[in-house]
Amino acid sequence: MSCSAAPTSVIADVLLLAAFVAWERRVRMLMLPLGLFGSAQFTAANVVTFAVYGALNGALFLLPIELQQVSGYTALQAGISLLPVTVIMLALSARSGALAARIGPRLQMSVGPVVTGFGLALFTRISYSGNYPTEVVPAVVVFGLGLAITVAPLTSTVLAAVPASRAGMASAVNNDVGRAASLIAVAIFPAAAGLSGTAYLHPARFSAGFGGASLISAGLCLAGGALAAVTIRNPRPQADPAPQQLLHCALDAPASPAVPHR
Repeated sequence: MSCSAAPTSVIADVLLLAAFVAWERRVRMLMLPLGLFGSAQFTAANVVTFAVYGALNGALFLLPIELQQVSGYTALQAGISLLPVTVIMLALSARSGALAARIGPRLQMSVGPVVTGFGLALFTRISYSGNYPTEVVPAVVVFGLGLAITVAPLTSTVLAAVPASRAGMASAVNNDVGRAASLIAVAIFPAAAGLSGTAYLHPARFSAGFGGASLISAGLCLAGGALAAVTIRNPRPQADPAPQQLLHCALDAPASPAVPHR
């Protein structure tokens, strides 16, 4: 896409979004109930999603190019170098979700993006040597820890902010917000960091731009964490229900309340 076409596309997208909102306000059978955004918690969680997912995907779009064109990795090596993120997410995401269920999501949604941002900032240490243990692993591990802290509480907050009957819609909106943030970041971050279409042919130039894009991503994550600290609220603790006498056979059926004799 040429530079002259980009502003036209952005303006067209904004106009189409405005038209969609206006249409949804008029029709009876809604594709997207705008009332979902009446929940401050739902709206805040989606704004945090936009910041965090835009930051991480904007940087991860450029990272494989940095590893290949600057550090001399093959395409396979560049891909494998990010496997620790997957391992960390698999190992810790469930525990992070369980912790958020106990103490509320605010702490993790505030701290997690900050840790993620620190990991993104560490990407600036990747140099021509591309030494994996000293330059890549620290950044990838910290980045993965930040995501493990953030993602499960973020998702559960979005779903808990709406009635159960609209959980599917809420999940779809949150996924769309994350994807839109990724697309916008991929389109904007390279230009903001001074990277043109041919920058990858010049390792020194690309490396400098990649460092700038990593810092932009880190700053966006920090902003997401600060926003979560201000806007996300932990649910109020609920009183435990009165204990019920349970009569059941574990081999036949799950526990059920005892039925009093008449």
